Amino acid sequence: MTSPLISLSLSFTVAGALRFGDLWVWRRFCIFSFVFFQKGTSEMPMFQPPKRDAVVGYEGGGDGHVLDLDTAVKDGILGGVDAGFVGAAVGEKLDLQKMIEELNLSEVPSVFICPISLEPMQDPVTLCTGQTYERSNILKWLGLGHFTCPTTMQELWDDSVTPNRTLYHLIHTWFTQKYLLMRKRSEDVQGRASELLETLKKVKGQARVQALKELQQVVATHATARKRVIDEGGVAILSSLLGPFTSHVVGSEAIGILVNLSLDSESKTNLMQPAKISLIVDILNEGCINTKINCARLIETLMEEKDFRSEIVSSHSLLVGLMRLVKDKRHPNGVLPGLSLLRTICLHKEVRGLIVSIGVVPQLVELLPTLDFDSLELALFVLDSLSTLQEGRVALKECSNTIPNMVRLIMRISETCTQYVLSILWFVCSLAPDECSSIAVDAGLAAKLLLVIQSGCNPVLKQRSAELLKLCSLNYSDTIFISKCKLTRTIQ
Repeated sequence: MTSPLISLSLSFTVAGALRFGDLWVWRRFCIFSFVFFQKGTSEMPMFQPPKRDAVVGYEGGGDGHVLDLDTAVKDGILGGVDAGFVGAAVGEKLDLQKMIEELNLSEVPSVFICPISLEPMQDPVTLCTGQTYERSNILKWLGLGHFTCPTTMQELWDDSVTPNRTLYHLIHTWFTQKYLLMRKRSEDVQGRASELLETLKKVKGQARVQALKELQQVVATHATARKRVIDEGGVAILSSLLGPFTSHVVGSEAIGILVNLSLDSESKTNLMQPAKISLIVDILNEGCINTKINCARLIETLMEEKDFRSEIVSSHSLLVGLMRLVKDKRHPNGVLPGLSLLRTICLHKEVRGLIVSIGVVPQLVELLPTLDFDSLELALFVLDSLSTLQEGRVALKECSNTIPNMVRLIMRISETCTQYVLSILWFVCSLAPDECSSIAVDAGLAAKLLLVIQSGCNPVLKQRSAELLKLCSLNYSDTIFISKCKLTRTIQ
């Protein structure tokens, strides 16, 4: 057997050749191996690694050396690779670029990464400095007139590049193993999805709940499983589970699966049946936070259908449940999906009056200071839509924080938000010019409007700002109005 010292030396030599593409080191290693085993150790047989744990490595000169994959793993070159898949990896030649794109791995051995692009190498080549790069990247570097090594900044005494075939084969083998494993898992989850669909046709009670829970986990994490469920009529099976006598446990799990699937027009029409919508609304009011979010997302998906009827969402119970979701301080992750659905509902003018009647306006106004950017834009869209109604304008005027909260948002979030704010303020101030204009000016509106007019924003916003500024100035003399602009403080 080879001594430990010799084994360690060989391991470091192989690792060095792989990491730095040093062909000179590799060739010296091959010569040393030949002399040592043929002349100095005739009593010791040459070690032949098993085929399943080996990768065809260095092919230069046609010598057909075999690289021990276990050594590469031990030296940290192929960390995390299961050597049991090597046989399959070598037996099937797959396109490296396709595998890299489809796998889209976040963690790849550092030795496979090009130092220039920080992406896995598909055609590694080595410079005279011993550093390895992706061919296209280093040729582009050299083509720009650089005559240094990008990593070490050493001056190049030879600008030719040498293919690092050993590293290429290791990269290809590593990605092939990962790809074949992914493909096998994909086939397994597709088969399991089919089995669960068949189970749902036969079982009831707790067994049905367990099957739904498992199917929800499968479709949430695997795109191939989602496609299999759709192809095998799973949407119709799940839709049939939603009805007036469906328990909320079964309904919650079925809805959790449906929101992860791409629904066609026929499936959406089927789900818009009154009994199914009624169940979804009940679950929205009584389910856990994740179930409520799933209900909101599913209803919004159904509203995308061109034949959707506004009376489906003209439900006091739906709107109340939606506002509970939006106002739930314990679960802020429900705010965005809740406001998104509310915005979609507001697109139907017939429902706006009902939204105002349940007190949405003051509730949203009070929420404005606590919302993030995305949620703010949705909330302002809803308030702007409701301000087109007389009762909506009255509700905005009667809320004491409407004008102060709106003024704070001008030129703070986005041009779109500023547009919504100016529209809301115009409707409110037009409703009661004497009362609201003075409140707005005291809150700093005049100074903000001057900034909008002087900015490079949309001309429509400038025009609306000028009109609102004129409306606010009617009750003041020029001197008093200018003094109330507080322009210096606003700029600071």
